[in-house]
Amino acid sequence: MKAFSWALGAALALGVSVGSAGAADTTLRISLQLPLTSHLGQNVLLFKEEVEKNANGEIAVEIYDSAQLYKDKEVPAAVGSGSIEMGVASLTRYVGDIPAVDIFYQPFLFDTEEKVRAAVAPGSPVRGPLDEAIKETGSTVLWWQAYGGAIMLSKGAPVKTPDDLKGKKVRVFGKTLGDFVTAAGGAPTLISGSEQYLAYQRGTVDVGMTGVSGVKSRKLWEVMDTITVTNNADIEFIVVVNTDFWNGLPEEHKAIIQAAALKAESDVRDRMSEIEAQAYEAAKENGMTVYTPTEEEMTAWKAVSQPVYDTFVEKAGPLGQKVMEAASAL
Repeated sequence: MKAFSWALGAALALGVSVGSAGAADTTLRISLQLPLTSHLGQNVLLFKEEVEKNANGEIAVEIYDSAQLYKDKEVPAAVGSGSIEMGVASLTRYVGDIPAVDIFYQPFLFDTEEKVRAAVAPGSPVRGPLDEAIKETGSTVLWWQAYGGAIMLSKGAPVKTPDDLKGKKVRVFGKTLGDFVTAAGGAPTLISGSEQYLAYQRGTVDVGMTGVSGVKSRKLWEVMDTITVTNNADIEFIVVVNTDFWNGLPEEHKAIIQAAALKAESDVRDRMSEIEAQAYEAAKENGMTVYTPTEEEMTAWKAVSQPVYDTFVEKAGPLGQKVMEAASAL
């Protein structure tokens, strides 16, 4: 464990990948857009540790964090084509091929932890069809990573109601989130997670949408000063592996990887509430104001959301209709 900790510390200091390929029979390279210090980074490190502990030197895991190799939007194509074995991507990055993945960004649809857990459970009527559809892109889903609820970042004042978004440029990370911003009167701008710090710093956008854990891992309090707790969407990341590569692995290697993936998925899901609470506390300690909208203000947000649902059902086809019905039944 000491050697593992030392390797992690050295990698963080040098800004290089964390890996130990050596003479391993199988090497898994993983592209990650977030820093290793983020909770998703720590989750991938847990996976690495579990795999290598149980593989007796036969499997090595190399992590390339902070978008060293690929930006978030490039991961689906990179993994699907086999340019890299594995990658971590926001679920919404698959919306071009599978519009139904944006079910999780339908405003306020998953408004309790119980609904989220039911929807993201392996094989659930919501997640199961999406995992199957993703296989058509050349990738197989190994596990889902919880990222928490969507919040809004601003400078000088909170974004209390849709009126506060009118005429504002808003950083989003998915098309449906953009539809929500448009419905509220704002102008959405799609910006990768690794590029949002500069976007806020330069004033490219006026408001940002992200998860609160990202505020902590990216130190966004240096460029924005207010958080509005809208929780208008459930943010999910997925860890995918190239399907051809996966199918070519020995069964014993697959079993080790799947067991580590299951442990990693449970760990991050179970700790999400704690991770968010710590991130909110860190934001406050670094001078940010955290604003929770009133019931009346939340009613105003929900009132502008109907066009988003309508567009989703229209564009996501039979699969979108199927997962929408399953989600609505939760």
